[in-house]
Amino acid sequence: MNIILVVFDSLRKDSMGCYGPPPWWEVKTPHFDALAKESLVMDRMYPESLPTLPTRRALYTGNRVYPFDKGDFHLKGDFVGAPGWGPIPEDQDTIAELLRDNGYRTGLIADVYHMFKPSKNYWRGFNQWMFLRGQETDPYRSGPALTQEQIDHWLPKELQNPWRINFIKQCIMNMHDRVKEEDYFNARVMIESARWLEQNQDADKFFLTIESFDPHEPWLVPEHYRRMYDDSDGPEQVISGYSDTKTLRPELLKRTRANYTGLVTMCDRWFGYLYETIKTLGMLDNTILIFTTDHGHSIGDFDYMGKRGYPSTPEVYDVPLIIRHPEGIGAGKRSNMLVQHIDVAAQILEFAGVQPKKPIDGKPFWKSAIEDGEPIRDHVTIGWGSAMTVIDHNWWLNCKINGRGVFLRDLNSEKPFDSNVADKHPDVVNYLYKKGVEDAGGKFPEYIEKLAEGQADAPGCSELVPRA
Repeated sequence: MNIILVVFDSLRKDSMGCYGPPPWWEVKTPHFDALAKESLVMDRMYPESLPTLPTRRALYTGNRVYPFDKGDFHLKGDFVGAPGWGPIPEDQDTIAELLRDNGYRTGLIADVYHMFKPSKNYWRGFNQWMFLRGQETDPYRSGPALTQEQIDHWLPKELQNPWRINFIKQCIMNMHDRVKEEDYFNARVMIESARWLEQNQDADKFFLTIESFDPHEPWLVPEHYRRMYDDSDGPEQVISGYSDTKTLRPELLKRTRANYTGLVTMCDRWFGYLYETIKTLGMLDNTILIFTTDHGHSIGDFDYMGKRGYPSTPEVYDVPLIIRHPEGIGAGKRSNMLVQHIDVAAQILEFAGVQPKKPIDGKPFWKSAIEDGEPIRDHVTIGWGSAMTVIDHNWWLNCKINGRGVFLRDLNSEKPFDSNVADKHPDVVNYLYKKGVEDAGGKFPEYIEKLAEGQADAPGCSELVPRA
């Protein structure tokens, strides 16, 4: 059986019609929604660690990355994106390597440039890998330089600072000669993926991983997609400030959301192109299609623009997972079983009938989800830097790994994230914190402990310090 894994970066779960809508308006995603109707839809899917590279390390190996042991990377040619922001350890097998060694032809089509920077090795195990260059600040081009007029068009003057100016300069320089929709990144990723499928029809069985950096910021999208959601002619806004949005002009926040959701709709359209190619090639009847993302993105939610591990919120941490089985098993079914990216890796191996050479942390979940069987987990722990988030069916705990700065959310309340109930439920805080420490192996690396000590407590947190 063939397996296709599709990963979109920063795709908010609630921006898909089958999960949404987001707080501001409905997003048009007809192809994502059509896939959901033919598939098992997981409603309680979470990352194992964040952001970009730690997530993919967990997804590609089925092994925990949290609490980022030996993850204090300072590699030439890269920035320190977060603890764990580095290559896949040499002593861990990737699922691509395991599948290739068991007769699968493997392919990777991606424009996630972090995976291909110096010292990175996320293409391990792929018979063919293709890196589509030019996303974000990938040094794809060195000219022509932007004029001040162009900078002012893409970056409002009140948001300009040296870092943001340099960022937008490289982004626009990389894409200055796009003249048609097919030149944009998500379209190119899907077109090249379709071409790979056409060229590899002779494979007995294959595993194709498709990585689209869109709809990650900067939200550069053809104007007709943006106008679906904002038809005004006002100033542009395509970046994420990673800052408070209370002082952002309402028209700029609306434009930001329009560019993001327009890019989601464009991703949906080109996913539809990929899906039609799979169908045309006659592969729907012998291919499992798995659809997910790494994380979402706050766009004015809780007055914040960006993504962060502390305080953690669902628009970033809740992620989609949709699995289409060629025999129609699970079509139209939804499951609230708690699963993580490491479990997706384990499930891919089970679908392929391949045993890992060494035990992995992920657990297959398909049979239990389809049959409403026993859950594979009673909680999930997500690590991001010096913070942990521990979630079960009733509660959401977020704090620094030293137990400081506690937030506890009651998931059974009408608006869980409007109030912190840690002081009312110290027993729950202690219980979940203990689970998070256990998932870290009972201790944390010294550098993570120092990060936690140096990180300020977030406003609104409890002074309660849980005991493991």
